[in-house]
Amino acid sequence: MKKIAIVPAYNESENIVKTVNEIQERARGFDYIIINDCSTDDTKHICEENDFNIINLPINLGIGGAVQTGYKYAQENGYDIAVQVDGDGQHSPEYLEAMLVDLITHDADMVIGSRYITFEGFQSTVMRRVGATYFTWLIKLLTGVTITDSTSGLRMVNGDAIALFSKYYPRDYPEPESIVSLLRQKKKVREIPVMMNAREWGESSISISRSVYYMIKVSLAIIVERLR
Repeated sequence: MKKIAIVPAYNESENIVKTVNEIQERARGFDYIIINDCSTDDTKHICEENDFNIINLPINLGIGGAVQTGYKYAQENGYDIAVQVDGDGQHSPEYLEAMLVDLITHDADMVIGSRYITFEGFQSTVMRRVGATYFTWLIKLLTGVTITDSTSGLRMVNGDAIALFSKYYPRDYPEPESIVSLLRQKKKVREIPVMMNAREWGESSISISRSVYYMIKVSLAIIVERLR
């Protein structure tokens, strides 16, 4: 079984070395590929200096385009399992084995690492927690499935989902919409409890104003996706 961690990275020069080292140390058996989303800092230089596995995008595609690039790479190289691990160091690779066991044991198509089952570790900002609660309600309303942490970027998928996401993946703020896309196609989505870390360096690109835009935009995208 071929397994790969997809690491989207935009201006993560301070975090990327630690992220890759932790994947190699704590997620044995997983390959990795960094998708450098046209960073303007030293991310590209640091990755090449350390001989990391990297794809450098020629233009900034945003998180959705970067992650889809990873899925295309996984599909073209015959991977059976793919997991997204963000380049900012907030995701702990030690959970990948438990996610894999859950994915296989329950014959699931996606397993999400959720902060909001046991509420341990870093719980993100107030706005993000409000957003997560709102999207839990909206996804439940539209699909009948309860997803406690639809905004989590720590998510593992099987070969069927890799094939689907390599062809289509939402562009902006893709996490909730991609879940609804799978559920609409009768795929099985599960969650397991995880603890996440606070970002050590750099800042999130999502401000309060962008959070409001995020909720409106993603709500409309989810409704359209459900009605397709």
